[in-house]
Order: sequence, then structure tokens, then C-alpha cells
Amino acid sequence: MNDGYLKVLKNISSESPTPGGGAVAALSLAHSYSLTSMVANLTLKSQKWEDGHEIAKLLIDKCSKGITNSLQMAQDDCDAFDLVMSSYRLPKSNEVEISFRKKNIINSSLEATLTPLKIVKTSFKLLSLLPKLASNGNVNALTDLASASQLAFSSIYIGSLNVKINTPSISESDAVKYVAEVDSLEKKGYILNQEIQNIIKIRLGWK
Repeated sequence: MNDGYLKVLKNISSESPTPGGGAVAALSLAHSYSLTSMVANLTLKSQKWEDGHEIAKLLIDKCSKGITNSLQMAQDDCDAFDLVMSSYRLPKSNEVEISFRKKNIINSSLEATLTPLKIVKTSFKLLSLLPKLASNGNVNALTDLASASQLAFSSIYIGSLNVKINTPSISESDAVKYVAEVDSLEKKGYILNQEIQNIIKIRLGWK
């Protein structure tokens, strides 16, 4: 591990609200992509795992882009929350300022809702591709894939929390829609993760 990694962890642990949960969800997703890519590469190295080569190739391509995208989403989440905080600090000494401040709070809170929602959706897309690699990938690296699956689900769960915490400041119709969406993805993600873990346990002879 290097100083850059430690700096990120220190930034998260500081008294500043950013980076916070949404950024951590994106970073968890980045780790999931990284572990998935490792398992896919190890699968491609041997003809013994030929049945897993197709999904491995697909995942290697997606993971390379996904790692970069995850880091950007972590930054986007920080930026979105900083805008919310800036909106709350706007002056409110007259009706014009109050109205302007209210609109800014709604708009920035919507952005702070949509950013973790994107993290949730992206995490679910990765998770949905993992059962095939779990079934056909290199058996010697399956515990790493189990970890990748758990990290992707954690990203869904953490991201959904950050969607919900911002919905009180947006319109009721949007709040209902986005909460329902993340609840659905969280439930589906839970089932998918359990399926992946079970496939891996069976292949390892642990079940």
C-alpha cells in the first residue's frame, strides 16, 4: 500500500463530511471491479477454464472502464454533497434570497440523490454478470470473486442509504420513485449475491 491510498483513508476519516458514504460506495465498487478483473485474468490464463473465457473477456473490458468510472463517481458524490452544503449556507434575509436558497437546496439535493443512485445501478450491473464467472471461472480464485460480489452488494446497500438520506429535500414524487428504485435493486442485489456465494461454496466443496 502507498501514501496515496493512506491519504484517501485519512480524508474519509477526517471531520469533513466528504468523502462520505457515497464516495465509499463508489470506492467499494472500484475494489469489486479490481478483484473481478483479477479472477477473469486468472481464468483466461488456462485452457482448463475455457468455459469461463467468454465471460472473463467481457468482464476484463468492463472492469477496466469500471474502475475509472467508479473513481469519477466517488468524486462526483463529494462534489454533489458540497453543493448541498453550499446551498444551505446561502443567505435568507429576504423573500428573494429565501426563494433562491430553497430552489438551490432542491436542485443540489436532487443531484446528491442521483449520484449515489448511479452508483447503485452500476454496482447492480456488475453483480448481475458475476454468476457466470462464479460458475465457470478459475476455481483457485473463487474466494476473490466471492469478495468482489460482497463488495458490489455493499456498494448497492451503501449507495441506497445515500439516496434515501437526500430524498427529504426533493419533491415527494421524485423521493417515492428513487426510494422504490433503490429498494428494488437492493433486494435483487441481495438475492444475486447469495446466489453467487452459494455457487462458489458448492464449487469449493464447502456446501
